[in-house]
Amino acid sequence: MKLKWGIPIALSACVLAALFIGALLVKEVMGDSTSYIPRKIDATSEQIARGAYLAQIGNCSGCHTMPGGEPYAGGKGVSTPFGTIYAGNLTPDPATGIGSWGANDFYRALHEGRSRDGRLLYPAFPYPNISLTTREDSDAIYAFLMNRVAPVKRESTAHTLRFPFNNQLALAAWRLLYFTPTAYQPDATQSVSWNRGAYLVQGLAHCGACHSTRNALGAPIAGHAYDGAMMPLNDWYAPSLTARNEASVADWEIAQISAWLKHGISERGTALGPMAEVVYQSTQHLRDDDAQAMATYLKALAPSATPLTTNAAASRKADAQSEKLYVDHCSKCHGDKGEGKPGAFPALAGNRAVTMANTTNLIRVVLAGGFAPATTGNPQPHGMPPYYHLLSDAEIAKLLTFVRSSWGNNAAAVTDLDMVKYRNALRTP
Repeated sequence: MKLKWGIPIALSACVLAALFIGALLVKEVMGDSTSYIPRKIDATSEQIARGAYLAQIGNCSGCHTMPGGEPYAGGKGVSTPFGTIYAGNLTPDPATGIGSWGANDFYRALHEGRSRDGRLLYPAFPYPNISLTTREDSDAIYAFLMNRVAPVKRESTAHTLRFPFNNQLALAAWRLLYFTPTAYQPDATQSVSWNRGAYLVQGLAHCGACHSTRNALGAPIAGHAYDGAMMPLNDWYAPSLTARNEASVADWEIAQISAWLKHGISERGTALGPMAEVVYQSTQHLRDDDAQAMATYLKALAPSATPLTTNAAASRKADAQSEKLYVDHCSKCHGDKGEGKPGAFPALAGNRAVTMANTTNLIRVVLAGGFAPATTGNPQPHGMPPYYHLLSDAEIAKLLTFVRSSWGNNAAAVTDLDMVKYRNALRTP
């Protein structure tokens, strides 16, 4: 009997499982709009101002405004390993923007990652994080966009994604595996400030969208929030916010973290690259209480057990040519012993950005240069000039090996192969 009926029963079970999964995918694609009847908001000036502030915390314009383009009119491309996704038009134009959207439509986009027409949105729009946004905050942002942003008629640019990533069914499958709309649940064991910081960091500020380790399908790996990750296409490395040898702030003072968030510079570090853009466009606008709340939460993140990365064999003392390269090109700003100049040029001795195992950011800054953001606390930032056209790969490798193995630094050498790899990946001019 087992031999006679086993195979048909197994096949039937597979068919039923396939039908069930197919039904789930169809339901995910189609959605459920019954609870999203359009609702008009009679916005107050206070609500609009709050929405403008929250939109800055979320850095909405960072993706939804093209360089030199109209605010929030969309069109900016976000490069991913799966293709390029273009931000939509958030202006209140009724034909091409969100002018015909209701407040419920907007909340559904933030909370569920679904457009007004039911279409699933790609998680390059970080709705897995922004899903935590409260209805009150969503309504405030909506009120700001509808009442303070000028309408711009601009059709959305079509995404250029490879198959099967350009398919709504594939996206539905991804969401079934990795996304559930979630509301922020306060932790009763923590302070009001910690909970406010957690709500902002986890949600609207979406820090984990860059700093969390992801799998091959671009989904955060459970248990590895804030553990660090390469940015799309290997342009930059978003360092771990939990590892003491990377970007953990567990041993910083709250005031130092707040200053870094608001000004992009403190005695403990300087923001460069994508983080400088985040500070400039977003966190410099934080109210003092919100900056302190985010600092409280970030400081409280449990440090990972990742040990300091050292490699005595590779951390050899660089030769005389390496030291001369440093003296000729770096010492005037960063000091003869890597001590830096407070408020101007960061110290290189003991600098985690210098000694991290992942050298992407270090090599990129030397090749392409970089600036801290211009903020009220740092209105005239000093910059790092690019050296891609002045020094060869071999010379930069020698120079960085010297910096990573001097003044108490003990990190692995930078090799010529590292330079070839990163110079190509970083797409320098």
